[in-house]
Amino acid sequence: MHITSPAGLRPADRGEAAAPKLSRLIACRTVSSRIPEEVDDAEFARFRGELTVLFPLVHEHLTREEVGGGLLFRWPGREETLDPVVLMAHYDVVPVQDDSTWEHPPFAGVLADGCIHGRGALDDKGSLAAILEAVETLLEEGFTPARTVWLSFGDNEETAGDTAARAAALLQDRGVRPWLVLDEGGAVAGQAFPFVKAPVAVIGVSEKGILDVELSVDDPGGHASTPNRLGAAARLARAVVRLDRRPFPASLHPVTIEMLGRLAAGASPLPAALFARAGALRRPLTRVFGALGGEPNALARTTVALTQLAGSKAANVLPTRATANANVRIAPGESIDSVLARMRRTVRDRRVSLRVVEGSEPSPVSSTSNAQFAALEAAVREVFPDAIAAPYIMLGGTDARRFTAISDAVYRFAPFRMDKAARASIHADNEKLSIQTFGEGITFYRRLLQGLVP
Repeated sequence: MHITSPAGLRPADRGEAAAPKLSRLIACRTVSSRIPEEVDDAEFARFRGELTVLFPLVHEHLTREEVGGGLLFRWPGREETLDPVVLMAHYDVVPVQDDSTWEHPPFAGVLADGCIHGRGALDDKGSLAAILEAVETLLEEGFTPARTVWLSFGDNEETAGDTAARAAALLQDRGVRPWLVLDEGGAVAGQAFPFVKAPVAVIGVSEKGILDVELSVDDPGGHASTPNRLGAAARLARAVVRLDRRPFPASLHPVTIEMLGRLAAGASPLPAALFARAGALRRPLTRVFGALGGEPNALARTTVALTQLAGSKAANVLPTRATANANVRIAPGESIDSVLARMRRTVRDRRVSLRVVEGSEPSPVSSTSNAQFAALEAAVREVFPDAIAAPYIMLGGTDARRFTAISDAVYRFAPFRMDKAARASIHADNEKLSIQTFGEGITFYRRLLQGLVP
């Protein structure tokens, strides 16, 4: 199947033309999981095969190689001496908990009500399909980018796998140092900031580190009829409560201060005046962010979320070992070592052991005053003229962090409009992408590629 997409189409028309392609890609059950039984390698192979059918010009004009289960494409530019660009996405998706709670089957790729429905529509097959459709349609028009373009598509981002790291290492071995790297991350967010009516195109310039820490207490155990004070479960519970009651100190990062300054242009009069003076009002704004909870609080500090608890396997048996998992999102300026040191001080109990399960440091902060960020802003202005472009620190993790060792300009932005409901559907039920929004995403990548001038 090849769906033509002639030059000059409006975003809505581009979305309509490409929607059946994304539908077919969603139908591939590329579920990524740490439980081997939930992973079907045949579906990943099917997905890679579908790409050759759906994007024939990409496969005719670009070189393609497999990196593990991921894909790496190379599109030679007009100026081989210029540093290249890397556009990233991933095609694995998280599992679906219950198909029956979805409005449409999660892996059917249903086209209805002006939307493309299904798991991965937003995270992250929509971006992957938009990138490939942008390249496909530009090839139809005989376009060649000024800079060489690499497309790096991962297959295990949802499990923090190593495909992206292997792709970055391969490029490094070949002497490739990208001028710009762009992965998923922020979006054209509506209803995201209090007092700001305009949508905000939030572009991630860094991302928090991710750390899983196991807290454990060992104890002799025994029969529940004769408990000792502060057994394994009680001692662990006390440690958990101490961590919950003493959060990490709040501090607004300079990126967040810049973000607020940019938001002043779209805020109500009083908040606009405060945002415009965010630097001078940093201390009171820090307190406000910390008190608001949710996303504002997470922007202001390292967060600790207790996600898993385990104790005895029987109701009448004292546990000989009790464990809890703390999922920590490390703010730039902190490190794994500094986080562990503070957690130990907060717990104040030598019998509670802390063990790093896995972790990564916060990523470096990319500039907002370079030509690369300006290129992203220019594409945002053209495709989303009602939006305010603003940098931010990503709260979640992406494959982009694997590329910070080979590029100083790594950004995270999915060019799709997402209201509060759309953002809430990621990793949840009824994920869907508006066809109009999909078309805007395709147009964004086209404009970005067309604007890669020396």
